[in-house]
Amino acid sequence: MKKQLLKTIFFFAALLNTTFFFAQDYTFKDYNWNEKDTKIEIPKNYENEKEVILSRNLKIEVVVDKNTAKQYRLIHEKKYINSDDAIERNNKIYIPFGDNENVLVTKVRVILKNGKISVLDKKDIKEEVDQEKGMKYNYFAINGLEKGSVIEKLYIIEEAPDLKGNTVKMQDEYPISEFNFELITPAHLVFKTKSYNGLSEPVLDEKKFEHKKVLTISEKDIIGLNDDEAYSNRDVKLKLFRYKLDANLYSGQKNLSNFKEYATTTFELINPVLDKKQEKAITSFCGNIPVSKDPQEQIWNIENKIKKTIIYDKYADSKAGLSDIISSKQANSLDIIKLYAAVFKYFKIEQNLVFTSNRYKIPFDKDFESYENLDEFLFYFPNIKKYLTPTEVEYRLPLFPSYLGNNNGLFIKEKIFAGLSMGIGEINFIEIPGTEITHDYMDITADFTKDIENPLITSNMTYGGYSGLNFQPIKDFVSNDQYQTMLKTISENYTLQTEYKTLTTENDGTEFIGKKPYKLNLTFDGKEMMQKAGGNYLFSVGQTIGRQMEFYQENKRALPVEIDYPHYYTRKIKIILPEGATIKNLDKFVMNFKTDLNGKTEAAFTSNYSQDKNVVTIENTEFYNIINYPLTSFDQYKAVINAAADFNKIVVIVTQ
Repeated sequence: MKKQLLKTIFFFAALLNTTFFFAQDYTFKDYNWNEKDTKIEIPKNYENEKEVILSRNLKIEVVVDKNTAKQYRLIHEKKYINSDDAIERNNKIYIPFGDNENVLVTKVRVILKNGKISVLDKKDIKEEVDQEKGMKYNYFAINGLEKGSVIEKLYIIEEAPDLKGNTVKMQDEYPISEFNFELITPAHLVFKTKSYNGLSEPVLDEKKFEHKKVLTISEKDIIGLNDDEAYSNRDVKLKLFRYKLDANLYSGQKNLSNFKEYATTTFELINPVLDKKQEKAITSFCGNIPVSKDPQEQIWNIENKIKKTIIYDKYADSKAGLSDIISSKQANSLDIIKLYAAVFKYFKIEQNLVFTSNRYKIPFDKDFESYENLDEFLFYFPNIKKYLTPTEVEYRLPLFPSYLGNNNGLFIKEKIFAGLSMGIGEINFIEIPGTEITHDYMDITADFTKDIENPLITSNMTYGGYSGLNFQPIKDFVSNDQYQTMLKTISENYTLQTEYKTLTTENDGTEFIGKKPYKLNLTFDGKEMMQKAGGNYLFSVGQTIGRQMEFYQENKRALPVEIDYPHYYTRKIKIILPEGATIKNLDKFVMNFKTDLNGKTEAAFTSNYSQDKNVVTIENTEFYNIINYPLTSFDQYKAVINAAADFNKIVVIVTQ
């Protein structure tokens, strides 16, 4: 959306609206590695590391000449390879460029421990095709790599400037001995910057190059931050540097790429004045949408109609008007927003268009107004306090991609001034639907009265909210045979076998998403959960709730916990014994693990049991009320997660 809508409209006018009296070229045009610098020298503190980035130089330069703006990016890196895993990871060096980029220099050299050097350049580039994604990748194949080697790579890439907002990651999975970054720009351009997570502030040099200024950051001994910690958000905890163009001294323009201008211009784009042809098209389209007095149901009906009628394709060409969108049944980002906005207006539904970012990639910083924060969009309905995603066909109100929630957003709302409609932007927090929506229930009965060696197990499972979303849409997008195969696979998580007696589902299909929970009902023989030991029968009752994740943390935890969405589980297991039978080990079901924050329990796994004659009832609740848990609470949180895995292992002893 941002790329199509505002990159050209707002930005290049501000950048190029200037008279220049000199031509510019980029400063590192003749940059090369030192041909004689081939001695491998590893700092002592990194000699035993499996993989180390010895040096990384990153230069980004903006060049403006004759009303043409270009950006050049240089990457020069030396990496020490000191393990079999590192050899495997680095036997292909992928060339980092995308669409609308031109690789000017690309070469790699490998320096072996014995001093032998091999150099690869453009003629050695190979191509790899990802058939599933339909993408091509270029790479260098590194042969003969061994422990103690150094890989040195150098790229220079020409690309379009992206100065409305950009983030540079200054930390990696592996240690970086030295990192030098330069942002080189024409002297008349002023940049706003911000450093995150302990990164040093940039140093400004206005004398290094004529008619240019340089912002420099130099860091040494940056620790590696692993990307394998479960329930975390690593990318936003890295050392980050953000920058954006803020002013043009020649033109006098200031506060560029601000949210106020974005809100005003976007509102005008998505709310054009409709002529009679467009009004007629909208009236006709809306005439086929079911009408409801319930506001939430009405919005759901609108969403369902558009998603089942219009194909969203962000790469599609823009249509001339709403009538063309409706007749072609295809829309890009701007078109789909226009259509939703027009339909909501027809039904007199108040809405805010919300722009935000993926919180796992670029969290929305309300104190740094950057268009990089505005890559994703939702609709918000203040009267019902719910969100709608216009582009994700499998979602329905009130569910939207969880990575867009628990984040700030720019809410664009309509205000009337002197009879004229205008768009006003406000920054607000995007709440994710809580445990009142995503609540799962399991009602399980294990009946031993017919056969003590093969109990009949009945499982009635209900998946609410985001849990149900994992299953409900599938039926509408696959064949019946594929759907039945999927159900069989799901059932095996609970039956431990491929066969079941009966399997039924309820509320499957997109028509139930956001309205009713998904239900899966199973009956099966429990013989796979039984084991005979002398005169005793061992029943792995904990396995009836399905396999549970066990949380291993071999190294000291580095990151706080962040989960996708709040979640609640309520489970009830009933064991019906034959007359005269006894059962042991029930005390294992007494469990109580909690994570308390600010005097409130925000995550817990609790379990208990009761027995009435030959019927044993086990009741268990597990919940995660919030998304973020501080690092100081990690051990408590891990105990809650692992309690479910421990419950999964409980075995009772039945004797007749």
